[in-house]
Amino acid sequence: MANITIRNLDDALKAKLRVRAARLGRSMEEEVRVILKSVLAQEELPKSLGESIHQRFADLGGFDLPSIEREPIRDRNLFEDL
Repeated sequence: MANITIRNLDDALKAKLRVRAARLGRSMEEEVRVILKSVLAQEELPKSLGESIHQRFADLGGFDLPSIEREPIRDRNLFEDL
């Protein structure tokens, strides 16, 4: 297992970490491991642009587009007919 040292950690952030760890019955070190693991697990890269867009807007919910009345397809004007 690797070790890591975090320098210049804000005192307020350290206090929040200590409170969170105590509330969940963990050591600060264990709480940092859990936080890092959960955040990095969520960072899986999307497989395609379409999937990326879907993931970004999926929580907003879907919607139905109104139907558009369409006319029949017109015949093309060909230069030969002129």
